Amino acid sequence: MAVIRTEGLTKHYGRSPALEDLDLEVAQGEVFGYLGPNGSGKTTTIRLLLGLIRPTAGRAQVLGGDAQRDVVAIHRRLAYVPGDTALWPQLTGAETLHLLGAVHGSVDANYRAALVERFELDPSKRVRAYSKGNRQKLALIAALMTRAEVLVLDEPTAGLDPLMEQQFRACVREAQDRGQTVFLSSHVLAEVEALCGRVAILRAGRLVEVGSLDHMRLRAALAVEASFDGPLPDLAGVPGVTAVERAGQTVRCQVTGSIGPLLGRLAEAGATRVVSREPSLEELFLTHYGSGPHAAAPPAGDGR
Repeated sequence: MAVIRTEGLTKHYGRSPALEDLDLEVAQGEVFGYLGPNGSGKTTTIRLLLGLIRPTAGRAQVLGGDAQRDVVAIHRRLAYVPGDTALWPQLTGAETLHLLGAVHGSVDANYRAALVERFELDPSKRVRAYSKGNRQKLALIAALMTRAEVLVLDEPTAGLDPLMEQQFRACVREAQDRGQTVFLSSHVLAEVEALCGRVAILRAGRLVEVGSLDHMRLRAALAVEASFDGPLPDLAGVPGVTAVERAGQTVRCQVTGSIGPLLGRLAEAGATRVVSREPSLEELFLTHYGSGPHAAAPPAGDGR
């Protein structure tokens, strides 16, 4: 069952497009990664899903309800962690958790206490005395303690140290085990790769790729390195082979499609060692953005 569904979802700010014709489905119990650089439309998408802004065209559904008409009902079953947490500086951490829990209407008190301990948060301090990392911990605890059916997380580990990032990952896995759905927007590609079954990649407000990492890797280039005692082979004309580099007795290249023709050529030349490596999520991501100054130009206006 699709917990989140968008159809032709579009948002323009004046003449500036922030999101164009987004069709997306996220299934129940899925941890779904949503990727793109600043200006690609990620935060705009989240605001539309939360009913915080109105679309120019198209529609979004969350938990079977319309994201515009059924905001109150949806928010009772959803928890959100924004990328830039703004809290009440005069309240203590405990008071903040109590207030946010009362607003949401559903809190697992025992789990809240466990989360405070796991994230090593001192709830007696006032928010104004917290570091950025501790404010982020507070926001995460406030969302997780609700046991909400859907967790919408926008850069949730900003400011956290590596140990706390590990705690966050454990909490997300626990949420998935309970059947909760997690929509995760993050710049930390290692985090997305560790947690997400499927990933969507945005570029300039448009969806350019969506699928499992395994599916994306099947269509991406495989890196191959081969060593030789004798002359290096000529790989020109081998189907799918690109980016050939030679260094000493080693040849490196990339191959898309079947690796068979390349392995045949390497074997004929007497390769003594062959190593292949699948692309990381970062490399898959960069195939859509490149490294040039215009490769990932964001749309004009508020296209976050």
